[in-house]
Amino acid sequence: MSPHIEDRQAARSTPRVVVAPDSFKGSAPAADVAQFLADGVLRARPDAEVVRLPMADGGEGTLDALAAAWGVEKRRAKTVDALGRPTTARWATSADGRLAVVELAEASGLPGVADVLPQPLLATTFGTGLVLREALDSGAEEILVCLGGSATTDGGSGILRALGVRPLGEDGEPVADGGEGLAHVARLDLGGLHPKARAVRWRLAVDVTNPLVGERGAARVFGPQKGAGDVDVDYLDAGLERWAGVLAGATGVDVREVAGAGAAGGVAGGLHAVLGAELEPGAALVADAVGLADAVAGASLVLTGEGSFDSQSVAGKVADTVAATAARAPARPPVVVVAGQVLLPPARAAEAGVAAAFALAAGPATLAELVTHTPTLLADVAENVTRLVLR
Repeated sequence: MSPHIEDRQAARSTPRVVVAPDSFKGSAPAADVAQFLADGVLRARPDAEVVRLPMADGGEGTLDALAAAWGVEKRRAKTVDALGRPTTARWATSADGRLAVVELAEASGLPGVADVLPQPLLATTFGTGLVLREALDSGAEEILVCLGGSATTDGGSGILRALGVRPLGEDGEPVADGGEGLAHVARLDLGGLHPKARAVRWRLAVDVTNPLVGERGAARVFGPQKGAGDVDVDYLDAGLERWAGVLAGATGVDVREVAGAGAAGGVAGGLHAVLGAELEPGAALVADAVGLADAVAGASLVLTGEGSFDSQSVAGKVADTVAATAARAPARPPVVVVAGQVLLPPARAAEAGVAAAFALAAGPATLAELVTHTPTLLADVAENVTRLVLR
């Protein structure tokens, strides 16, 4: 028998299936989604080697994905939420303590203030800055800030305040915190910046490419998701424009046209200008950390997923990154997306390297019903896909 035929038969008899989903926000974290999909695969092919790689795109869940990849315990810091109320936030370091990871959504995210009416002008990233101070004081040489899921549109001014920067008005007094104060900022006092802030390497994991201001900017695109009405959006966009000018005057860095500067309500722009933070696609960063390329190299099938599979999904998010990684693998295994809802046309998905996409709902159902039955629905779809692809 030809050795090539033997190889193909071996591949059919012991297929490798890589399961690399994002979280289903509001339903299940990425690690649980990966387990549910794996359960379905094994129902169809009990002999399969299933590699579970929970993914994230720089937003919520990135801290968990990286901590799991490194095999390290997460820490807790006392801080405040986006409205200044006491809370705690998780963060982590690599095993050698050289790299610290802070997820902005932990202290300054929407879930932390979901119990009250949105206050888009007052919400601040100051609490994340307090966590970053602790990371600096831990001796980390490099800090990765995972952006996404923020409740804020303050241009990162809250973080910078916590690190010792003073945004001042025309009268020389500190301006109000949050996005509200950006409309009145006239200059920055950098003299009190944390002494270690310029000694470390700053990296930002971003999940969008939006600029800081304008029609695709932080306020106009993401402000409404944080409770901003039309008047608020105009106010915040004007404030971010003023903030960009002040940043340029203080640092010589104009962030108005920097792709991704609008991430997390403009945090990326503020930290890039003042701290020299490097912006990186979050999904690609996580893929490298978890070893996605090596895992898919010998795979027969790759499953990924997220809550909504839409145009944003194929613009550098998890599904896009997984598909691109699989396309570079020698065997080019098919990539199938499992999502709460599928809004992307099949032809557009195919252009991005996705073989097929399936929604969880098998029939009429409420959102509450879908959330309740997410484990079963994920496993059922994964089983059906596996039976079809790995016959």
